[in-house]
Amino acid sequence: MAKVHVFNAGPCLLPEIALEKSIEAIRDFKGTGVSVLSISHRTKEWEETMEETRALWKELLHIPDTHEVVFLGGGASLQFLYVAMNYLEHKAAYLETGVWAKKALKEAAGIGNAYAIASSADKNYTYIPKGYEIPHDLDYLHITTNNTIYGTEIKEDYDCPVPLIADMSSDIMSRPVDVSKYQLIYGGAQKNVGPAGVIFAIIRKDSLGKVTRHIPTMLDYRTHIDKGSMFNTPPVFAIYVMNETLKWIKSMGGVEAMRKRDEEKAALLYSEIDRNSLFVGTAAKENRSIMNVCFVMAPGHEALQDEFMAFAKGHGMIGIKGHRSVGGFRASLYNACELSDVQALVDCMKEFEELKK
Repeated sequence: MAKVHVFNAGPCLLPEIALEKSIEAIRDFKGTGVSVLSISHRTKEWEETMEETRALWKELLHIPDTHEVVFLGGGASLQFLYVAMNYLEHKAAYLETGVWAKKALKEAAGIGNAYAIASSADKNYTYIPKGYEIPHDLDYLHITTNNTIYGTEIKEDYDCPVPLIADMSSDIMSRPVDVSKYQLIYGGAQKNVGPAGVIFAIIRKDSLGKVTRHIPTMLDYRTHIDKGSMFNTPPVFAIYVMNETLKWIKSMGGVEAMRKRDEEKAALLYSEIDRNSLFVGTAAKENRSIMNVCFVMAPGHEALQDEFMAFAKGHGMIGIKGHRSVGGFRASLYNACELSDVQALVDCMKEFEELKK
């Protein structure tokens, strides 16, 4: 079978070693004779894995003792509700940079006073808003650091005058993060750190317990901190694969090495988009994501879109169809994607251009 090059926006491409270790664990988890799919989450062997996974998060991101890491189900979309339930008392602001930021705001607005402090909807979310004033009386400011659909990214840790909350679903572990600047960082694992089915939340412990509303037990972050993410049965297999993925990141040199690796891949593809007469990028250059590269056919060549899609598929490119909100193409370059995969896509684009001359 010819090699395929996977650029899916999610679930992500996983490191080969993480897949191999996970297959082994399906057969026999840590020599117990029991599959990881059947292991009790109350066994010593599983509790050790949970603690190791949490420790890997703390080591790789240099998470300070002020914060704790929990693993939950429900996807990042459920975290939109968690955020508002645990933190929204008087007023919260959201930076609206795409579909997921808008959905997060919608959930918060159903709980209390939440509004968009700035938005890039006027240009179909192709840039990150700047120059807005942040009121000092906010309970928190919420940002979505990477926008998978539109290909924009916030690549710095904001100095914020109010508590800062970030959805980092699609760029976590792609760069060092100053966790101390955030009240909460959360996200789905299925981009850079594992398969779908588990979310991570990095929570400043002293930020909790300050709202006056009743918080349902399962929606209270304190519940999951107190019980070590095992108040109910955790998504065991997804956490196991996360554990192996984090070990791979560590073996590769950690998040600083991931940043260099990801920037190199993105630079290669953006360079070809800017050079190739048939394609054009959609995001503002200063805000281009290194995780999700969005591009369309250049003006005058729109009729070639379906032909290039078929051509690319014939060359082993998987998952490059753009989201319907943008159209065209999207190549997701998450951590496990190799430079050779990106080079194959670039070569494909060059070959297609030659055919159309």
